[in-house]
Amino acid sequence: MFGRWSVARQISFDARPMRRPMSDVLWRPSPERIEKSPLRAYLNWLEGHEGQAFPDHDALWEWSVRDLRRFWTSIVDYYHVEFSAPWTQVLTTDPMPRARWFTDGHLNWAHHALRRGADDTAAMVCVQEGGLPGREITFAQLRRSVGAAAAWLRTVGVRPGDRVAAYLPNTEHAVIGVLASAAVGAVWACCSPDFGPDGTIGRLAQLEPTVLIATDGYHWNGKEIDRSDVVAQLRENLPTVRHFVHVPYVFDRPHPDNSTPWEELVAHDAPLEFTQVEFSDPLWVLFTSGTTGVPKGLVHGHGGITLEGLKWSGLYGGFRPGERLFTYTSTGWALWNIELGALTQGAGIVLYEGSPGYPPGAVWEVAARARADALLLGAAVVTFSAGAGFFPRDNYDLSRLRHVMVSGSALPSAGYHWLMDHVSADLRIDSTSGGTDISGSFVGGNEYAPVRVGRIGGRLAGVDCAAWRDDGTPVVEEVGDLVITQPMPSMPVMLWNDPDYTRYTDSYFDTWPGVWRHGDWVTMHSDGSVTIHGRSDSTLNRQGVRLGSSDFYDVLDGMPEIAETLVIGVDQPDDAYWLGLFVVPAPGHAVDDELKHKIVVTLRTRLTPRHVPDEIIEAPAVPHTLNGKRLEIPVKKLLLGRPLEQAANLASVDDPDTLRWYARFAADRLGAAG
Repeated sequence: MFGRWSVARQISFDARPMRRPMSDVLWRPSPERIEKSPLRAYLNWLEGHEGQAFPDHDALWEWSVRDLRRFWTSIVDYYHVEFSAPWTQVLTTDPMPRARWFTDGHLNWAHHALRRGADDTAAMVCVQEGGLPGREITFAQLRRSVGAAAAWLRTVGVRPGDRVAAYLPNTEHAVIGVLASAAVGAVWACCSPDFGPDGTIGRLAQLEPTVLIATDGYHWNGKEIDRSDVVAQLRENLPTVRHFVHVPYVFDRPHPDNSTPWEELVAHDAPLEFTQVEFSDPLWVLFTSGTTGVPKGLVHGHGGITLEGLKWSGLYGGFRPGERLFTYTSTGWALWNIELGALTQGAGIVLYEGSPGYPPGAVWEVAARARADALLLGAAVVTFSAGAGFFPRDNYDLSRLRHVMVSGSALPSAGYHWLMDHVSADLRIDSTSGGTDISGSFVGGNEYAPVRVGRIGGRLAGVDCAAWRDDGTPVVEEVGDLVITQPMPSMPVMLWNDPDYTRYTDSYFDTWPGVWRHGDWVTMHSDGSVTIHGRSDSTLNRQGVRLGSSDFYDVLDGMPEIAETLVIGVDQPDDAYWLGLFVVPAPGHAVDDELKHKIVVTLRTRLTPRHVPDEIIEAPAVPHTLNGKRLEIPVKKLLLGRPLEQAANLASVDDPDTLRWYARFAADRLGAAG
């Protein structure tokens, strides 16, 4: 998603030196803000309901993991979750991943997403690149369109459990589509149109969909991108599709043969009916990056997503009816699914289709013009905005913006300061971690937590997570593996085509049976805050000391001479270790001796001497997944001698030619070493 900027952009935050140490408090919520927050309202209710005091979020978290069943039942009760058939057991005693929640209970996620918004309130503000101020779609209009689309799906034979696949950008069509699919009990899966044919087919073909909804193109950096050829390949390679719905979004062309125009899908009014399904019945499938093989399909259930969405949007997003959340995302990223939780509170969502930097400052202009109360985006967008030398507060009225949530990767320390200096001085900056696996977060901020540079606010209620050593010992103030020791309702109910849970178990429970190992190195601090250091399967282990890759990026990617970096550690024979740093220079710069010296000094002084690489290599670019994450693991495999075709799935890479460069580098290096 963001990898296409890796060479063209120059990442440089404000050149002033850091004014505060990383762990220092940058911002604290006022007592008035806390007292008026939806989180405090819930805690007040909980005190009466449970007969005990909950003075702050720390008390809530302690209680929530001590009595997991009571906590999630409180979410059901507080948000009036509507079961058409009662549940018989809150949580089964089966170990993860076979644990099941609210067994025998029946409900529908789409019903909960659409029940609260006032008819005349904006449910969606739809903005196309260069097309401000955008179009508003009220909750009444959204309910009407979902009712019509759901009726059409039923008419063409879609039944509960059937799959509806989509190839759509971040527009109202995708939101209407997922809600209509859920309303009939079908299973939704969507790929963003910046995915190529191989990556899309590799995902959607697994599901054997009966309906395909696809666009003709999308917008990026002032250009209209034609995807009609990709759609034709999808139709050819998805043989189970019986009905193709064409969305004429970019180009004015005749509808393809044997297609249903989108307008026909939503043309006829129909009662809005919600098929009632069992709590764990499939709602949607989200796919892993697929960088090392066929992408895994993570199946999330109606009930789990309903509860997670209510908890996240209510207690942590703090959304009230009529407020607006703007998420910069594509439909191929879990942030798109997560943002839908705001609808459950009667809040609207702002959909932006296009590049975040075209024209410069586009994301911030949309946030201002759409009157967003909260903004959810990837850390790379903040980095890009800062690198462009754009100062939002000087150009736009962002006075309504109270909350910026950052996900996808760790926000560099300079990013915290940039947001405070150039967006708002009274801003809750909420770095989170979770994502595709649970359609939500494990850790993040809350209304009681101060903002500390380089740290995440804490663990979220109902998430019993910890940092473990290799021997399974929990640690505090020490780097360990991020584990979740009790089930969460929004964990995948299964992986697609994995009836015996073999791949599910291998993916998350192979290290400690019954304990979810997420694959991140993390530090749980004694004050309750959290630091994510990077993926544990790509984290560096030098001289017995674990070094997080994000720590390198945090200090290097803010240097004006550097566009982007990639750090890789490889075990060598005779217990040796090679730490390599690939550097993409910013335009007008080169990785010469002067820059190498500056990098070494910066790492030694800002981090430790152990962080100084054995070799600094100039690279043309850094390869990423289609969701913008650096391909550390595939590059490491290449450097260990794995062939390119075994190290990565090129269909899931933003720029295959870049990864081929690393393959050639690895081959030359291994050849020289004999």
